[in-house]
Amino acid sequence: MFQRLRTIFQSPTLQNTGSLARDLLASERTFLAWTRTGLGFIALGVALEKVEAFAALSPTLLHLENSRTKLAAGILVSSGSLCVAHGTQRYFSTMRELQRGVFRPNVVGIQLVAATSIAIAVAGTFMVWENGEEQRRKREAGERRGSVKG
Repeated sequence: MFQRLRTIFQSPTLQNTGSLARDLLASERTFLAWTRTGLGFIALGVALEKVEAFAALSPTLLHLENSRTKLAAGILVSSGSLCVAHGTQRYFSTMRELQRGVFRPNVVGIQLVAATSIAIAVAGTFMVWENGEEQRRKREAGERRGSVKG
Protein backbone atom coordinates (compact mmCIF):
# COMPACT_ATOMS: atom_id res chain seq x y z
CA MET A 1 0.00 0.00 0.00
CA PHE A 2 2.77 2.47 0.92
CA GLN A 3 4.62 1.57 -2.26
CA ARG A 4 1.53 2.51 -4.27
CA LEU A 5 1.19 5.83 -2.45
CA ARG A 6 4.89 6.50 -2.96
CA THR A 7 4.58 6.00 -6.71
CA ILE A 8 1.58 8.34 -6.84
CA PHE A 9 3.31 11.17 -4.97
CA GLN A 10 6.85 10.67 -6.24
CA SER A 11 8.14 13.11 -8.82
CA PRO A 12 9.63 11.79 -12.03
CA THR A 13 13.40 12.02 -12.47
CA LEU A 14 14.24 14.30 -15.39
CA GLN A 15 17.42 14.80 -17.37
CA ASN A 16 18.91 18.21 -16.67
CA THR A 17 19.25 19.31 -20.27
CA GLY A 18 19.65 22.97 -21.06
CA SER A 19 18.09 25.06 -18.34
CA LEU A 20 15.30 22.64 -17.36
CA ALA A 21 16.34 22.33 -13.71
CA ARG A 22 16.75 26.10 -13.32
CA ASP A 23 13.38 26.72 -15.01
CA LEU A 24 11.57 24.16 -12.85
CA LEU A 25 13.09 25.60 -9.67
CA ALA A 26 12.05 29.09 -10.77
CA SER A 27 8.55 27.74 -11.35
CA GLU A 28 8.52 26.36 -7.80
CA ARG A 29 9.52 29.79 -6.43
CA THR A 30 6.73 31.36 -8.44
CA PHE A 31 4.26 28.83 -7.05
CA LEU A 32 5.37 29.75 -3.53
CA ALA A 33 4.83 33.43 -4.32
CA TRP A 34 1.29 32.71 -5.57
CA THR A 35 0.64 30.73 -2.40
CA ARG A 36 2.06 33.45 -0.17
CA THR A 37 -0.11 36.07 -1.89
CA GLY A 38 -3.21 33.90 -1.58
CA LEU A 39 -2.56 33.15 2.08
CA GLY A 40 -2.09 36.88 2.69
CA PHE A 41 -5.54 37.60 1.24
CA ILE A 42 -7.04 34.75 3.29
CA ALA A 43 -5.36 35.95 6.52
CA LEU A 44 -6.60 39.50 5.93
CA GLY A 45 -10.14 38.22 5.38
CA VAL A 46 -10.04 36.14 8.57
CA ALA A 47 -8.63 39.10 10.53
CA LEU A 48 -11.38 41.35 9.18
CA GLU A 49 -14.01 38.82 10.25
CA LYS A 50 -12.49 38.71 13.75
CA VAL A 51 -12.67 42.50 14.00
CA GLU A 52 -16.40 42.31 13.29
CA ALA A 53 -16.75 39.61 15.95
CA PHE A 54 -15.10 41.94 18.49
CA ALA A 55 -17.44 44.75 17.40
CA ALA A 56 -20.43 42.49 18.08
CA LEU A 57 -19.12 41.88 21.60
CA SER A 58 -18.32 45.51 22.34
CA PRO A 59 -19.95 47.96 19.91
CA THR A 60 -18.85 50.90 22.07
CA LEU A 61 -15.20 50.06 21.40
CA LEU A 62 -15.46 49.41 17.67
CA HIS A 63 -18.06 51.27 15.66
CA LEU A 64 -18.66 48.77 12.87
CA GLU A 65 -22.40 48.26 13.13
CA ASN A 66 -24.14 48.04 9.74
CA SER A 67 -20.75 47.62 8.07
CA ARG A 68 -19.94 45.37 5.14
CA THR A 69 -17.02 43.61 6.77
CA LYS A 70 -18.55 40.15 6.33
CA LEU A 71 -18.80 40.73 2.58
CA ALA A 72 -15.26 42.12 2.45
CA ALA A 73 -13.92 39.19 4.49
CA GLY A 74 -15.65 36.72 2.17
CA ILE A 75 -14.25 38.43 -0.90
CA LEU A 76 -10.73 38.39 0.55
CA VAL A 77 -10.90 34.72 1.53
CA SER A 78 -12.36 33.79 -1.87
CA SER A 79 -9.73 35.82 -3.73
CA GLY A 80 -6.97 34.21 -1.70
CA SER A 81 -8.32 30.73 -2.32
CA LEU A 82 -8.53 31.40 -6.06
CA CYS A 83 -4.98 32.74 -6.02
CA VAL A 84 -3.67 29.56 -4.38
CA ALA A 85 -5.69 27.40 -6.78
CA HIS A 86 -4.42 29.33 -9.80
CA GLY A 87 -0.83 29.11 -8.57
CA THR A 88 -1.15 25.35 -8.15
CA GLN A 89 -2.69 24.88 -11.59
CA ARG A 90 -0.10 27.17 -13.13
CA TYR A 91 2.79 25.28 -11.52
CA PHE A 92 1.71 21.90 -12.87
CA SER A 93 0.90 23.20 -16.36
CA THR A 94 4.26 25.01 -16.51
CA MET A 95 6.06 21.85 -15.41
CA ARG A 96 4.43 19.85 -18.23
CA GLU A 97 5.20 22.56 -20.79
CA LEU A 98 8.85 22.83 -19.73
CA GLN A 99 9.23 19.06 -20.06
CA ARG A 100 7.95 19.37 -23.63
CA GLY A 101 10.37 22.23 -24.29
CA VAL A 102 7.77 25.04 -24.52
CA PHE A 103 6.70 27.87 -22.26
CA ARG A 104 3.62 30.09 -22.05
CA PRO A 105 3.69 33.42 -20.16
CA ASN A 106 1.06 33.86 -17.45
CA VAL A 107 -0.66 36.92 -18.88
CA VAL A 108 -4.21 36.11 -17.75
CA GLY A 109 -3.22 35.17 -14.19
CA ILE A 110 -1.22 38.35 -13.72
CA GLN A 111 -4.06 40.47 -15.09
CA LEU A 112 -6.62 38.78 -12.83
CA VAL A 113 -4.53 39.20 -9.68
CA ALA A 114 -3.77 42.83 -10.52
CA ALA A 115 -7.43 43.61 -11.24
CA THR A 116 -8.58 41.81 -8.08
CA SER A 117 -6.00 43.61 -5.94
CA ILE A 118 -6.99 46.99 -7.37
CA ALA A 119 -10.70 46.23 -6.88
CA ILE A 120 -10.11 45.18 -3.26
CA ALA A 121 -8.05 48.34 -2.62
CA VAL A 122 -10.73 50.60 -4.13
CA ALA A 123 -13.55 48.84 -2.26
CA GLY A 124 -11.55 49.02 0.98
CA THR A 125 -10.96 52.72 0.49
CA PHE A 126 -14.68 53.34 -0.01
CA MET A 127 -15.54 51.24 3.07
CA VAL A 128 -13.11 53.21 5.24
CA TRP A 129 -14.36 56.53 3.85
CA GLU A 130 -18.02 55.52 4.32
CA ASN A 131 -17.38 54.36 7.89
CA GLY A 132 -15.58 57.63 8.67
CA GLU A 133 -18.46 59.67 7.27
CA GLU A 134 -20.96 57.67 9.32
CA GLN A 135 -18.92 58.28 12.50
CA ARG A 136 -18.73 62.01 11.69
CA ARG A 137 -22.51 62.21 11.22
CA LYS A 138 -23.11 60.40 14.52
CA ARG A 139 -20.67 62.68 16.34
CA GLU A 140 -22.36 65.80 14.90
CA ALA A 141 -25.81 64.49 15.81
CA GLY A 142 -24.61 63.85 19.38
CA GLU A 143 -23.17 67.33 19.63
CA ARG A 144 -26.44 68.85 18.42
CA ARG A 145 -28.40 66.86 20.99
CA GLY A 146 -25.96 67.98 23.70
CA SER A 147 -26.33 71.66 22.77
CA VAL A 148 -30.15 71.42 22.67
CA LYS A 149 -30.25 69.98 26.22
CA GLY A 150 -27.82 72.58 27.57
